[in-house]
Amino acid sequence: MRVAAIDCGTNSIRLLIADVTDGPRPTLTDVVREMRIVRLGQGVDATGWLAEAALERTFAAADEYAALIAQHGAQRVRFVATSATRDAGNRDVFVAGIRSRLGVEPEVVSGEEEAALSFRGALNAASSLDLRDRVLVVDLGGGSTECVLGTPTEVLAAKSVDVGCVRLTERHLGGNPPSAAQQELALRDVDEAMDVVARTVPLEQTTRIVGVAGTVTTVTAAALCLTEYDPQRINGTELPIPDVVRACRELTQMTRDQRAALGFMHEGRVDVIGAGALVWRRVLERVSDATRGRVSTVTASEHDILDGIGLSLVS
Repeated sequence: MRVAAIDCGTNSIRLLIADVTDGPRPTLTDVVREMRIVRLGQGVDATGWLAEAALERTFAAADEYAALIAQHGAQRVRFVATSATRDAGNRDVFVAGIRSRLGVEPEVVSGEEEAALSFRGALNAASSLDLRDRVLVVDLGGGSTECVLGTPTEVLAAKSVDVGCVRLTERHLGGNPPSAAQQELALRDVDEAMDVVARTVPLEQTTRIVGVAGTVTTVTAAALCLTEYDPQRINGTELPIPDVVRACRELTQMTRDQRAALGFMHEGRVDVIGAGALVWRRVLERVSDATRGRVSTVTASEHDILDGIGLSLVS
């Protein structure tokens, strides 16, 4: 079966058209995988509304995706919208615009559903997992971060919290580079969010960490000292947590021009990667502390909620 999955987040809108083989463990074979940085969540944290310019950018990308879906003959389509749309008072405008362009009802999913889809997408593509593993999948987005603990066969606990690279950039990081005081304000928000996570998700049970989404893969590219973005090098890479934390600190301390000059940096992430790196750094530090250093490495995955949406179409 050929399916089309669309993930519309706070910063980007992504499309996956894939052929799916059904069975006990379905597999996805990519036909098309596209991303557009549309910043749908621009200003939502402050105003509670989707900006007209942000809607126009998102609808333009949806028009492109509708043409690709028709061209490649996808039999089933699912459109999932996450943090920015959950928070918006005018999300009905967004829903109507997507419905008219794609002919499907966009689903504004809860944080818990977002977490479950991310977990499924990440673990379906993972290798070398033991049934005894307690894997913490962290999906670090533009408006929210999902932390999901589970085994290779089931989700044990999940929590979505409102800290993400776009939200914290707009809320706190006005400097270029952000000042120490601005960074501390952002880290305070992340610590408060992780306190909420820890009340639901037993972080101390974690045996492996898998990070997904653009902030995580971009930080991984920095830690690997890549000169250009290489998904094959990044996907499945396991690095010591101190190396990733070091890369996070370096990215946050750079000026915007210095980040823009990095060969692996997508232009749509230049102004928000500093906040994303702060979130990722603190999450890793908190998990390391919770496990008393027993979890000392982290794996990056190019497979995430987009893959989970695709897999859900054959469930």
